[in-house]
Amino acid sequence: MHRLSPLTSRSIKKLSYPLLCRFQHSAISTVPNPTTSMEVEVKLRLPNAASHQRVSSILSPYHLKTHAQENIFFDGANSELSSKLAVLRLRFYDLDTQCIISLKAKPVISNGISRVEEDEEPIDPSIGRACVSEPWRLVLIDSSRIIRRVREEYGIGEKGLVCLGGFRNVRAVYEWNGLKLELDETHYDFGMNYEIECESSDPERAKDLLEEFLNSHGIDYCYSSVSKFAIFRTGKLPQ
Repeated sequence: MHRLSPLTSRSIKKLSYPLLCRFQHSAISTVPNPTTSMEVEVKLRLPNAASHQRVSSILSPYHLKTHAQENIFFDGANSELSSKLAVLRLRFYDLDTQCIISLKAKPVISNGISRVEEDEEPIDPSIGRACVSEPWRLVLIDSSRIIRRVREEYGIGEKGLVCLGGFRNVRAVYEWNGLKLELDETHYDFGMNYEIECESSDPERAKDLLEEFLNSHGIDYCYSSVSKFAIFRTGKLPQ
């Protein structure tokens, strides 16, 4: 299991009644018109660090930003989420300046194009960290649409949620040819994985443009066949 950055015993003591009230009433930031959407992405896997660095160098004029992410996953104590092809994720950004809670379900990936149902909303990073340390706290966040869905649609009961661990990812974002590209360097306990992603309403066109770009620069790649989470759960890198 990925080693997390635990809260100190001193900080945990502070998470008493006042923070519990925050869990129940104000953990989630207000987001207008929240919706569950279908996330559609092109996912191309790069074979090694050298290929990743080459893509990074070529795309450097189009660089927008780079995020340091930490992804932590949860399931029901009786596998209530995974048994229905769903997973709950907390994603921390850039030394906990932001945290997003996501519920993803029914993933399908074929020919380098991934489709998954996604629902997400921001959460207070300090509360997110408390939930990593003590996952039972998550089900107390009554203000969260996602947690309500987890309880009602997936039947998370008294045993609550368990933390599965997670992995870190460095994501460089580029604006190139009208596409938003995300170049990932994913750090698992068992190795490194490199990938380029592009979310698009026209994934076939985006995939064609990306393949043409990689081929024109002689950069090897293959279609991603599994998600980062699936790689994490298997405990080994794809062949």
